[in-house]
Amino acid sequence: MSLLAGCPKGLLLEPPIAEVIDTDLLPFANGLIDGLTVPQTQVFDDPARFRMLAAGRRFGKTHLSLVQLIVWGAQKAGSLNWYLAPTYRAAKSIAWRQLKAMVPPELFAEKNEVDLSIELINGSRIELKGGDRYDSLRGNSLSNVILDEAAYIPADCWEMVIRPALADQRGSAIFISTPAGYNHFHEWFEQADEEPGWQTFSFNTIEGGNVPPEEVELARRTLDERTFKQEFLASFETFSGRVFPEFDDANVDERVADIGGPILVGLDFNVGVMAGVICSKVGDTLHQWDEIAVKNSNTDEVAMMLRERFPNRRILCYPDPTGRARKTSASGATDHGILRKYGLEVIAPKAPWAVKDRLNATNWLICNAEKQRRMFIHPRCKNTIKGYRSVTFKEGAEDFVVDKDPGLEHWIDGAGYLILSAMNQVKPWKTGSGKSRAAQVW
Repeated sequence: MSLLAGCPKGLLLEPPIAEVIDTDLLPFANGLIDGLTVPQTQVFDDPARFRMLAAGRRFGKTHLSLVQLIVWGAQKAGSLNWYLAPTYRAAKSIAWRQLKAMVPPELFAEKNEVDLSIELINGSRIELKGGDRYDSLRGNSLSNVILDEAAYIPADCWEMVIRPALADQRGSAIFISTPAGYNHFHEWFEQADEEPGWQTFSFNTIEGGNVPPEEVELARRTLDERTFKQEFLASFETFSGRVFPEFDDANVDERVADIGGPILVGLDFNVGVMAGVICSKVGDTLHQWDEIAVKNSNTDEVAMMLRERFPNRRILCYPDPTGRARKTSASGATDHGILRKYGLEVIAPKAPWAVKDRLNATNWLICNAEKQRRMFIHPRCKNTIKGYRSVTFKEGAEDFVVDKDPGLEHWIDGAGYLILSAMNQVKPWKTGSGKSRAAQVW
């Protein structure tokens, strides 16, 4: 993947065209610049035509992006400046409201809620776009562009569409993102250090100045080491190889047993094998003392088995959320409905958990960034243990794609549903607020 794709010879080192227009926009834009943090100012002030920023969570990436876009628009009348997010939905939910709040109504001539665009009083336009359907972005001549969360924007979007669109105006581009493993953003970041006209920056969350140190320490305790380094230290971490790299003999303990109280069941619905984990919550730790592995079975049989095995016990079931609508019986009942029919309490969100969230939550229990282990499994749970030891990321894929060929991921999936819901998982890498998703869903 090349940073220079679509770059005509002789244009790389030429600075962007700039024409300062004396309007009311300039004092306003200068006021926005004065409000930037020191690290944000370093990125903003750099004269490089192409700038790349790897930053930890809550750095203020979107705010910096919008300030830069407004300044570009103020500096050159009639310019076209794009904010590009991974998806149109993300652009609308993350940046559009902020942009409208930042620019006083008297400073823009037009606003389009559908196209997510504003026209400033000097004729410049700021437009918000999504990179998920990048072929529809062809045919534009761009003055400048910012790629926010560039690690999650397809590489072809830059190489085949955006880079050529900057050529005739010799426009600038800024790539801003939290790292996402060794994907194209990492490749570009490394290439940029060796290319003239490019500059790279890296700041962790603390350096960003927007998050108190105690919040970062909370994240360190509630994330596995690899995820913490990526999300908060802006470190490029490999997510190839084993999905659960810290799982080892320290997580396997023959002393794990049923301690009484509620039984926690994580369940993954499958046609070939009904798979699940049976656990107890002991303080802030999860003890798995048995597993479900029933071939050629169905939800009715598994639910009946659990009820017959534990006739007078409270059973909390954390199944695949898609079972809310999935029907596997001739009666037309859903999987969740069948579980409830046998007196099992079903706890599941309305929408499926993201794979990344399940894997991060599981790794957090296996071993967090402070080397604390909070998941212990009895040796009899052979499928679960083998899954944790052997499940890998799919070779060549990006963004937490698990190789499902071994067939061991079913027990891991069931455990993930349980962990996210039952362990009150705090996910500051996602919310930035310290709230658990469990608290948000129910």
